[in-house]
Amino acid sequence: MRNTTISICKALAIILMVAGHAECPAALSKFLFEFHMPVFFATAGYFFSLKYLNDEATFVKKRLRGLYLPFLKWSVFFLIIHNTMFRLGILNEQYGNAAGGVTHPYTWHQIQQNLWTMVTAMGGYDQFLCGAFWFFRALLVTSILYLIIYKGLHHLTKRLHRPPHPLTVPIAICLLMLLLGAWKTAEGIKIVTIVQGGYREIMGTFFFGCGFLFRQLQPKYRPSWWGTIVFAAIVWLFSEYYPSNMGWRATFEQFVRLPLPAVCGILLIYNVSTVLDRHDNLIRRFLVYCGDHTLYIFVFHILAFKAVNPLKIWYYQLDWAQMGCHLVIHHHSADDYFWLLYTLAGVALPLLGYWGYTQVWPRLHSKLTGQRND
Repeated sequence: MRNTTISICKALAIILMVAGHAECPAALSKFLFEFHMPVFFATAGYFFSLKYLNDEATFVKKRLRGLYLPFLKWSVFFLIIHNTMFRLGILNEQYGNAAGGVTHPYTWHQIQQNLWTMVTAMGGYDQFLCGAFWFFRALLVTSILYLIIYKGLHHLTKRLHRPPHPLTVPIAICLLMLLLGAWKTAEGIKIVTIVQGGYREIMGTFFFGCGFLFRQLQPKYRPSWWGTIVFAAIVWLFSEYYPSNMGWRATFEQFVRLPLPAVCGILLIYNVSTVLDRHDNLIRRFLVYCGDHTLYIFVFHILAFKAVNPLKIWYYQLDWAQMGCHLVIHHHSADDYFWLLYTLAGVALPLLGYWGYTQVWPRLHSKLTGQRND
């Protein structure tokens, strides 16, 4: 049976991600970046099944179909249209991200190199149109790594004369990932075989394990408003005084600050989702649909932001070349409300596009085919 509460968790997390990319107010941005990506790893871990300990091939095939192939399909799509985006004015070499960096049209050699990197390392994607694509790689590595470590520790514990507690292995994996994260950030070590060095994959495995642990403990967990308030307060305190996120350049201090508020944020989102899931209304149905189709928001929300850019350019009488800003037009972003329109577009347009493709196009195609047959 489908778990609609988890679908709502994913919906809230993806909406928060889009709001963060839309340059929402600083206080909200710092708050949501504490936990919105860990939620996705935790929800994936929630559904991890021990049956795959004896059927690794099926698990790996599912992960490749669900993560590697979509990554490859869409990253290649954006690679193909990259230079066209310059000709259309969607991208340009004058305006870029808030730090001032810009992107450039690709040469034939760069196209080949990026394609090779996509296929072999799940990198090389268009940073200005596919900035969230690191998640595909991180979750693929995370889920397979979790299976490998779990199987190894499970095999080791079977040799003991006394069977260990069912939570021993998952707790051990979480602790191991924290030790690896501490070592990596303290010493500045890079996993050279993983694009961006592997920090996100290590912490992703930790949060994946947290999701699996929560599934085991869920029958004893009772969401409450008091707990929700406490979780929100902890996340807010960290975001204000000890901010952190899953950035791949994390320092040791940022690593130390991440696990507690992230876990509290995961529980906060889960508690809110249980409330929203109690009554079958329009909000719940939308969130469930959104949570079941987060892939398309991941892939297209940055491109969808471009639909709002002309309105902001007109409103502030800006240079049309600011269409090329990444992620959104930065002019007055700290004190206006365009982030709300960007968030709406980033969530709604990909979902509308998917709905149109799956609902409208088949009917239209069937009608046109029938007319031709006549």
